[in-house]
Amino acid sequence: MMRKSLKVVTIGGGSSYTPELIEGFIKRYEEFPLTDLWLVDIEAGKEKLEIVGAMAQRMVKAAGIDCTVHLTLDRREALKNADFVTTQLRAGQLSARVLDERIPLSHGMIGQETNGAGGIFNALRTVPVILDIVEDMKELCPDAWLINFANPAGMVTEAVLRYGNWPKVVGLCNIPVNAVVNEAELLGEAPEKLFFQFAGINHMHWHTVMDSKGVDRTDELIKLMYGTGTNTEIVANIKDNNLIFEQVENLHMVPCPYHNYYYHTDKMLAEELADFEVNGTRAEKVKQIEAELFALYKDPQLDYKPKQLAERGGARYSEAACETITSIYNDKRTTMTVSTRNNGTVKDLPDDCAVEVTCTLTGNGPVPYNFGSFKPQERGLLQLMKAMEQLTIEAAVTGDRGTLLQALTINPLVTSGDVAKQVMEEMLEAHKEFLPAFFK
Repeated sequence: MMRKSLKVVTIGGGSSYTPELIEGFIKRYEEFPLTDLWLVDIEAGKEKLEIVGAMAQRMVKAAGIDCTVHLTLDRREALKNADFVTTQLRAGQLSARVLDERIPLSHGMIGQETNGAGGIFNALRTVPVILDIVEDMKELCPDAWLINFANPAGMVTEAVLRYGNWPKVVGLCNIPVNAVVNEAELLGEAPEKLFFQFAGINHMHWHTVMDSKGVDRTDELIKLMYGTGTNTEIVANIKDNNLIFEQVENLHMVPCPYHNYYYHTDKMLAEELADFEVNGTRAEKVKQIEAELFALYKDPQLDYKPKQLAERGGARYSEAACETITSIYNDKRTTMTVSTRNNGTVKDLPDDCAVEVTCTLTGNGPVPYNFGSFKPQERGLLQLMKAMEQLTIEAAVTGDRGTLLQALTINPLVTSGDVAKQVMEEMLEAHKEFLPAFFK
C-alpha cells in the first residue's frame, strides 16, 4: 500500500536557516511522515539553493527517512497540492538589509531590520511578495496552511489576514521559544512545569510566568533578570538586556528583548553608532557568518546541522516551525506563542489585527489564550506600534507615499519632520527595484 503523500514547500529554501528546518522534520518524522519537501528560491538565490539543497538531501539520506527533497526556481510547480507552505524569504536578500540598517544610522537613528525605518522598509518589500504567494496558493493549494517566518513576521501575518483574505496563516518568531527555555533555567524549573503567557505583537510583547502550583513567578523572574546587574542575552543581535530594574518591576511583566530599542533608545543608538563606525552594520556581520556557513555546507561529507548556525541568530527556529506544523497536522494541542488573528484576545487592539499571543495549536490552527487588557504603561506603546504597523502594511499595498510618511512619523525610533521625509526618499530610491508600487 502506498503511503499518503505529505508535502511541505519552503519558499526561501536557499536560506542558511534551512538545515534547522530539515533537522526539525527529521526529529519529528514518526509523527509527521513527510514524503516531499520542496525548497524554492529565485534566480538570485540559485547558487545558495543548490548548496543548501544538496546538504538537505545528505541530511535526509543520513537520517534514513523516506523523504524526497526537491529543488526548484518554479514556485508554482512547487505549490501544487502542498499541505503546508513555509516562508523564510528576504526580499532583496542581505544586501537590502544592509541598506535598511545603514541609511537610518547615517541620519543618527536606530538601524535595524525589524524596528525603526529599516523595519518599515523590510515590510514594504516583503508584503507584496507574500501576497503574491497567497494568490498562487488560492489557486494551487487552497487547503494549505501558510507558516510564515519572514520578517517583520507580525506585519506579514496581518497583511495575509487583512489584504490576502487568507485565514490559514501562522506567524512565527523564535524569541518566545528562546525566552521560555532561558527563563525556565533561570528559575531552576523544567520549561514544561511553567506556563508562560505572552501577549502583544511581534517584537513588542510582554509575558508573565506561572508555575504548576498556580504561583505567579513573574516578579521573581524580573528580579533575576534585571535586579542583579547581570546581562541576559536572549537574541544574538541585541547584546544588552539590562533595562532599568524599577521600570520593569513596575510593569510586572517581562518585556521582549526588542523593547531595549524603545525603553533604552539612547543607549542602544550609541552602541549601534559606535559599532557601525568600527564593524559596520549587523547585516554585514551576518553576511560574513553566512559566507562561512555556506563554505561549510559545500563539504560533501557534512550531513548534519553545524553548531556555527547558532551564531546566525536563528536558534530554535526549527522548534517553532516544525512543532507548529506537526501540532496542526496531528491536532496535538501544543502550547506555543504565535502571530494570529486577535479576535478579542487582547482587548486593547482591533479584533481583526494580528497579535503575538500564547495559543493552543489545534487541527484548526491557533486558539489563543484570552489575555484581556494591558495597563497604561504597556498599552500606550502597543497601540502606537500597532497603528504604525497598519499604516506600513497599507503603504506596502497601495504605494501611497503620504501613508508611508505617516508610518515613519509615528514610529518612536524615527526622527519626524524633514528628516523622516529625507530618509523615506533615500530608502525608496535605494530599494526602488523592489518597490514598484511607489514608482507608478
